[in-house]
This record gives sequence, structure tokens and C-alpha cells, in this order.
Amino acid sequence: MTFEWSAIWDALPSLLEGAKMTIQITLLGLIGGTIIGFLSGVVTTYVKVLVTWKTTFIAIVSVAVIVAIIQLASWIGATFLAGVPDWTWHVLQAAIVLAVLWRFAKYIPVALSFLAQVYILVIRGTPIVVQVMFIYFALPLISGWRIDALLAAIFTLVINSGAYIAEIVRGALLSVPKGLKEAGQAMGLPFYKILAYIVGPVALRRMIPAMGNQCIISLKDSSLFIVIGVAELTRQGQEIIASNFRSVEIWGAVAVIYLILTGFIALTLKFIEHRTQIV
Repeated sequence: MTFEWSAIWDALPSLLEGAKMTIQITLLGLIGGTIIGFLSGVVTTYVKVLVTWKTTFIAIVSVAVIVAIIQLASWIGATFLAGVPDWTWHVLQAAIVLAVLWRFAKYIPVALSFLAQVYILVIRGTPIVVQVMFIYFALPLISGWRIDALLAAIFTLVINSGAYIAEIVRGALLSVPKGLKEAGQAMGLPFYKILAYIVGPVALRRMIPAMGNQCIISLKDSSLFIVIGVAELTRQGQEIIASNFRSVEIWGAVAVIYLILTGFIALTLKFIEHRTQIV
């Protein structure tokens, strides 16, 4: 079997279209994952909550109570308050929610920290293929909403990368000497200024290599969305091979495109790391 460059040339437009889709999924997934991961990492670092059987039981009971209250409120609204205008009922619901949040405001950071730890544990403990299959096939059965394949792929990459980025952020924040935070507190700075101007810049430099690694992993993980039919690079290559049976040329071209994309990410992160290095 001879190697035909013409097969690669003919397939190049479709492969580039698939590469464009791969970049779109990865970019949007990493942007959302960075936001979620940063918030989760900060909360789990500075709000200490142990995930034990006791705290898990308390969380389950609390969720059950909240669900029961919501169902009771819905039943009251459908029976006793059936003649009340909808806007009045919505205002009452909003007032109840705000009152509950105000009453238990001091427990909100603890609840967020616990939920963030559970989220990280669940996402890191399950394969990304299982996650995307659950979101695309099982979630519509639960919620009744049909999810587009592209949206499911992006959302899966957001929650998957977010869990790993959260641990990257937490590790970087923990590596910063405590004296920097204490110095900011001694100056009377609020927490967000300490994080933004003192602890954050130091931690950011230390998380750059790990973030680059996560970006490359997320890019390669996007190929697994072939299971739900997303027209990314791997899917395009598979469809082209099904029509011309030139697997050597097409898979070789797909590998080269992935190598170019990951190489670009690696060089960009190396440049950023070099520019932010403290001499």
C-alpha cells in the first residue's frame, strides 16, 4: 500500500473544519472551567470543611429539607394561593429565599466549600466519557430538556477541567508562604485585595506549568466527544476514512494537527512562564 499525499490534500478542508470545532470546544470549556476551578479552589483553600460521614449526612438532610420546603411551597401555591397573581407569588418566593439566605448567611461559605469538595471528588473520580454520556443521554430524561451535542461537549469539558483546575489553584495557593497573607491582614487589607495583589500573583506564577498541562489534556480529551457525534477533529477523520479507506494518511494528518495545536499551547505557556519569571 503506497502513501498518497493527495488523500491528505483532499481531506484537509474537512480536517481543518474539525480542528476549528476542537479549538472552539476546548477554548470555551477551559474558560468556563477556569472560572469554576478558581472559585472552587479559593473556597476549598480558605474555608476548611472536612468531608466526613457526619458532614455528608448533614448535607443530605439539609437538601432533603430544602426539597420538602420547595414542594410544600409549590403545593400551597397550587391550592390555597391559586387565585393570587403569578407576580405576587414569585415575589413571595424571592422574599423567602432572601430571608433564608440572610438568616443562614454565615453558613454559606461552609456549604459552598463542602459542595466544591464533593464536586471535585465526583468529577475526578469518573471518566470524562461517562460524564458526557450522562449529560447528553441521561440528563434530558431527568430534566426533560434536550441538550445539543456541541453544548453537551462544552459543558462536560467545563465541569471536568474545572475540577482539576480547582486542585491546581488550591495547590498553588497553599504553596504561597502564610507570611504574605498575614502581612496583608496586618496592613488592614480586605481578603479580595490580599488575594488579588499579594497572594494571587505569586500563586499564578506557580500554577502556570500545571495549567499548561491541563490545557493540553483538555484539548486531547475533546476527541472523546466522538461518542456523541460532535464533528470535532477525530470525528471528521473517522468519517473521511469511512469514505476513502486511507487510514494511514488520514490518521497521520489528524495526529500532526493535534501535535501542532498542543505544541502551540506548550510554547505559549513557556513564553508566559518566561515573561512572568522572577529573577
